[in-house]
Amino acid sequence: MSIDLQPVRGTKDLIGEDARRHFHVIETARRVAATYGYDEWSTPIFEDTRVFARGLGDTSDVVMKEMYTFSDRGGESLTLRPEATAGVCRALVTNGLTQSLPQKVFYAGPMFRYERPQKGRYRQFHQIDIEVLGSAEPLADAEVIACGWTILRELGVSQDTVLELNTLGDRESRDAYRTALIAYFTEHKAKLSEDSLNRLERNPLRVVDSKDEGDKAIVAGAPTIDPYLTEPAAAFFAKLQEHLARFGVPYIRNPRIVRGLDYYSHTAFEFVTTRLGSQGTVMGGGRYDGLVEEMGGPHTPCIGWAAGVERLSMLMQNPPPAPASVVVIPIGDESEGAALDVVQSLRQAGIRAEIGFRGTVKRRMERANKQGARAAVLLGETELAKGVAQVKNLITGEQAEIPLSELAARLK
Repeated sequence: MSIDLQPVRGTKDLIGEDARRHFHVIETARRVAATYGYDEWSTPIFEDTRVFARGLGDTSDVVMKEMYTFSDRGGESLTLRPEATAGVCRALVTNGLTQSLPQKVFYAGPMFRYERPQKGRYRQFHQIDIEVLGSAEPLADAEVIACGWTILRELGVSQDTVLELNTLGDRESRDAYRTALIAYFTEHKAKLSEDSLNRLERNPLRVVDSKDEGDKAIVAGAPTIDPYLTEPAAAFFAKLQEHLARFGVPYIRNPRIVRGLDYYSHTAFEFVTTRLGSQGTVMGGGRYDGLVEEMGGPHTPCIGWAAGVERLSMLMQNPPPAPASVVVIPIGDESEGAALDVVQSLRQAGIRAEIGFRGTVKRRMERANKQGARAAVLLGETELAKGVAQVKNLITGEQAEIPLSELAARLK
């Protein structure tokens, strides 16, 4: 009796073109982030549940509905990470790095959320992140955004995205804005969704971000934060925009971008696209100046973003080409040892090389063509006696005799 085993709902195998797109996104981001001075960190794939309950807020949808939380054999509550930032802040504190600031961090890896799978969204999904920990200047915000924009440009998707930018102000600004929102939405309570009614007193900024169509109509008339910005907060936002202009990063203002948790401040932004349906945000972030304190560390101003690898992969017009090998084919058993020496020497020279394992020369050549190899190196007794190899260009069909001593240089 056969067993029909399928991937768990909300997960996906990465094979062939899907894998090439996926890893191209990560490698491009890693390369660009390095040019901006970011070091790569890696934190555990699961953490003490309190890391995310504190970092994401006990009342957030992620904590209440979406986390994969379990008890281990020792009775400890553990959670598969739903995002990277909280774990990075925890790592900063537990590794004693709050005395060595700023820290510029690049991060890539799988995250886990129990939500309805849809286009570009999975229960195991992957993110790239950058975080600047310990810098309060608007220049840090601008550079973080510029790094993200450069990654999108290098991936060839910047023309399909728009940077939407907002400010959340400082604490005084947000308190005044919160009061104004409560007053406004209270006047429209009868028309608000149940979720928004629950958020109204506890977290009115999250009503602004409601996806309910009825709520959106009410939100359209809600006040923006601008009249409530303090002078320092307004100056911070003005300086950020000045730096973005210097970096050459285009943007539009979207006063409806908000963040619900108290530790967010000043900058909030999203790179959005219309090419992925309702899943329009491909990269988003902002300034969070209180999260490290939630992890038991000192007050540490931070700014960062996260981007979905799956969504960026889908945006790419052309996938990276499949890597093309050089296939070494021994002619006769007596040539096999020499062929192994040749294929190893090519690999040591940085050339992707494989050996044709079995079958006639014709069958091995057919397999080399089928797998998209760029060249075939044929070695028989005659060639070895002369110290040469027959090299056939499988793209043009041309064939030439090349000395073994020149083989790696010529194939490069």
